[in-house]
This record gives sequence, C-alpha cells and structure tokens, in this order.
Amino acid sequence: MAYIMDTNEEERVKGITVEVGRARFETETTRFTILDAPGHKSYVPNMISGASQADIGVLVISARKGEFETGYERGGQTREHVQLAKTLGVSKLLVVVNKMDDPTVNWSKERYDEIESKMIPFLRSSGYNVKKDVLFLPISGLMGSNMKTRVDKNICPWWDGQCLFEALDAVEVPPRDPKGPFRMPIIDKFKDMGTVLMGKVESGTVSEGDSLLVMPNKAQVKVLAIYCDDDKVRHAGPGENLRIRLSGIEEEDILSGFVLSSVVNPIPAVSEFVAQLQVLELLDNAIFTAGYKAVLHIHSVMEECEIVELLQQIDPKTKKPMKKKVLFVKNGAVVVCRVQVNNVICIEKFSDFAQLGRFTLRTEGKTVAVGKVTGLSS
Repeated sequence: MAYIMDTNEEERVKGITVEVGRARFETETTRFTILDAPGHKSYVPNMISGASQADIGVLVISARKGEFETGYERGGQTREHVQLAKTLGVSKLLVVVNKMDDPTVNWSKERYDEIESKMIPFLRSSGYNVKKDVLFLPISGLMGSNMKTRVDKNICPWWDGQCLFEALDAVEVPPRDPKGPFRMPIIDKFKDMGTVLMGKVESGTVSEGDSLLVMPNKAQVKVLAIYCDDDKVRHAGPGENLRIRLSGIEEEDILSGFVLSSVVNPIPAVSEFVAQLQVLELLDNAIFTAGYKAVLHIHSVMEECEIVELLQQIDPKTKKPMKKKVLFVKNGAVVVCRVQVNNVICIEKFSDFAQLGRFTLRTEGKTVAVGKVTGLSS
C-alpha cells in the first residue's frame, strides 16, 4: 500500500514516505481522500500538514516482532504521531494492526492482544477516549485481508469485528458549518491558466463567480473554477479537498499558510496571540520561559515564534489557573502564554474554529508543546 502511495522515485528507492501522498477511494456510502502521511521522524512537518487536514486517523502499527516495539518505545515515532494527531484535531482513531500474516505473528491473538493492551494506556494519556473514539482491528495489507471484506475464519478464527472499510464507513466525522464564513487554508499553489490554490474547506461554501479575499495580504480575488478530486464542480462545501482557480492575484504572491476567506467576515491576521499550551518534552532539560523560541505549526502555517510572556499556569487536576506568578515551567505543565511570530499569520480562536486554532511547537525536529489559541491581539 505504501509503495503505491509513494508516488515519487526518491520515496520508492528509499522505501519511506516523505511527502503527503493523496489518493481517493469510495465505499458504497462515502468518498474518502487518503492523506498518506510520512512516519519517519525527519519528515514530521510533512506529517503535520497531512494530519491537520484529516478527520479520521488510521494509525498503522506493525505486528512483526521487534517492529511494534521500536515504534512504540520512548522516542519512537508511534508516540509522537498519536500526540500530534490528537492536537491537530484528528478526533477519531482506527488503530490498524498490520502484518498479521508475518511468519513471526501468524494471526496470533496473543500478539494482537499484547499490542492493544500496550497501546490503550498510552492513547488515554494522549487524550483519546478509548471506548468512544478508538477502534482496533487486525489486517494484512500485503494480502488484503480484513480490508475490504472481513477476514476468512480459516485464517483468523478469533476475529468477529468489522473489516477496515466497514469501520471507516461507520465513523462519524466532526460537523462543519456550510453556512459559516468561508475559510480554506492554502496548502499549495501553482499556475495553470490562472492561479490555482489547493486546500481543504474548513467552513462555509464556495461557488463559481464568488469574490473572496486571500489573507493576510487582503487581495480580492474572483473564483473562476472549482475542482473537487478531478471533477469540475460549481459549488463546494466544508470538508472538501479542493483546487480553486482564481483571477486577481499572482501565484508568487501567495504562500502556503495563507487563507482564502470570505470578504464580509475575513479571518483575523495577527502577529501575536494568547494560547493555552501543554509542554510535552523539552530538549535536554531546557526550561520553558519568556524568550523561548520554536517553530509554530498551525493549520498549513509554519512560522518561527517566540514566547514573550507566561501569563499563568493551569492546575492539571482542577483545570483552574494557579494563583502564584509563573516565570518558567517544565515538562508536562499546562500554561497560558503570549506568543509572537515574525510574520503576520491567519488564525482563529480555538473556541470559534477548532481546526484553525490548534497548533504544535517544535524545536530541532521534535514536538515540544501542543496548544490552542485562546485570544487574538489586534
């Protein structure tokens, strides 16, 4: 499966996914877009851009002896991915235990149960409600077992649950507002008989002929054509991955992270904001204090930022602010702080638009904190 999704030569030669691959498939009731995000730790920023567009996460875990352990242990990628997925708004998770056909596993129930029992406490600690929002299932990607149709009882007598496609069909995706103000973070752009933008609609509806704004540079543009998958459509609503052809702006004046938004109610553009964030794991006992610098990832934005002030620390048990003045915090702390960025960025308060108000902070290739925007400075 990964080989098919890795569309460029480099990835096939290396045998690892680098970019976020896109593919589509349909079940009887739903149209799915797959965003195959890279697993390798050097490419986490690419993984973030894929996961920030996703509604459902499918976490593929290898059942092969030694492979699950490597991904799961401290510093392994499985851990970082789960934490990132949760922050980036992937509220439902299918944990797919792959390579069940491997000679070291041979569809063993013991091995499957062992992986499930190790993953559950960790998923809980990352904030997932395991009973409601997580589903485990065994598959063999290579053989195609338990993917489109349920696995044969001769191969796996103990599995009574759904196959992957049934499970995907049954997931309820988060509601988005088709009548809300239009918001589409721009992931990519190119020239093709005009300027073409790619992105996922997070709110509102777009129609051919609409006038919109490209924020933060307030350029007024007109929608010439809309493509959903490869089909030209006249209207498109929230949740759709689109390509939109525009007039009124040059391709070089647009950066990834800009947002296509409604003229009447444009997205706020700020260089400073207030956020509540949770410090996960700082590098080599660094302390988190005013002056701390990191790279901010929020929807399709990637910007350098600095923490300018710690406002208050939140008690993790009561979720209430603590009384004492806070100057620095360590791993695991939850803190409200002011964050400044070098360039103006388009974001929303988490309470107004969850997808456009949650972020991660990374330093030297490692996720150090996750958070949500609670206030915007004008």
